[in-house]
Amino acid sequence: MTQSTEDNAMSFELSARDGASATSEADKAPLLPIHEGPADAASPSSSLNVGSSAATNNDTKSRAMELLFGAGGIYASFLYYGSLQEDVFLYESEDGTKFTHAWYLQVLESLANVIFGTIALIVMGASSNSKNSVGLWWGGTPNLPKKPFVSSGFSQVCSKAFTSLALANGLSFPVATLAKSGKMAPVMLGSLILGGATYGLRDYLQVLAIIGGTAILSMSKKKASTSESTPLGVVFILLALVMDGVTGGVQKRLLADMKRVQVTPQPYDLMTYTNLFMMLFALLISFVLGEFTQGIAYCASNPKVFSLIWKFSMCSAIGQSFIFYTVARFDPLVCSTVTTTRKILSVLYSILFKGHSIAGQGWLGLLLAIGGIASEVVHKAMGAGKKKLKSKTSI
Repeated sequence: MTQSTEDNAMSFELSARDGASATSEADKAPLLPIHEGPADAASPSSSLNVGSSAATNNDTKSRAMELLFGAGGIYASFLYYGSLQEDVFLYESEDGTKFTHAWYLQVLESLANVIFGTIALIVMGASSNSKNSVGLWWGGTPNLPKKPFVSSGFSQVCSKAFTSLALANGLSFPVATLAKSGKMAPVMLGSLILGGATYGLRDYLQVLAIIGGTAILSMSKKKASTSESTPLGVVFILLALVMDGVTGGVQKRLLADMKRVQVTPQPYDLMTYTNLFMMLFALLISFVLGEFTQGIAYCASNPKVFSLIWKFSMCSAIGQSFIFYTVARFDPLVCSTVTTTRKILSVLYSILFKGHSIAGQGWLGLLLAIGGIASEVVHKAMGAGKKKLKSKTSI
């Protein structure tokens, strides 16, 4: 899950973090192992010190390479994913028409994820069977309830489709991506109204910075834009944010349902079944709206768009796999930091290389929004550091 969307989803990212709850020691592993100098010095044998130091250094290098591989895969997959997504909606055919079939796009993207996830489960199943492990022959988790994935698939596909519709209706990619980064706003609002939660001043300032910065950037772009559909694009991105808030609650309930029946889903279970129901809902809606046949006809007349869509879909599946890889080996905060900074880079890449012209006011809004996003990452990192320190001192 990820972004997935995200990314922007990135429902891919939310699913990956939920899937990471199935891991045990992997979630507790630090970013890089710390060399405990005083403890080694207290060792009675100098030869043991040398051996321990060498092992620690090797382990550090190994962990660094794992992080480089995971983070590099996320950056490469989703930077290209974002670029392709923008290209799909910027494409203009010879007769001047553009691709606007967002639900058809979700059918293809979800299908790619289902295929990739199924292949991964089959490979895992073959590996498990060779080790005489208990499990289904194709790698899926036995007795896994399917019903909880229905609502999760519906909320996620709506979020992603609304984001695509925002792009199709004139909202620029940088504005859409920054707006999606403010998805904690509907989550906070729902928690305040329904859950009685409380938040600190820092939380409110972070949300205001992201929303305010995005609004400033949007107004800056609007002055230079001749598109009359941008307001509709804003409506769709707001709907996407609402569905992001719904998705957070739905996924918590999904994991609670799994825990109640004492079943721990694997990451690729989450990826496969969530995207399966996403695909089914997208297929149904695209048929009802007539987008499925229209999308096929448009892609048949414009093979370049179809090529962009399949590349985009494969980047989605591969990128989500790298998220699973990273979460399984490091603290989820590490993955969150990587995916968040990736969004910032996607915005900057789009502005610099996709022909967006931004006035000084727009750059001010961009910096404000990025500052809010960066503040969130730093705040999480500081909180995680305090928890680890408290855990160590209490031992």
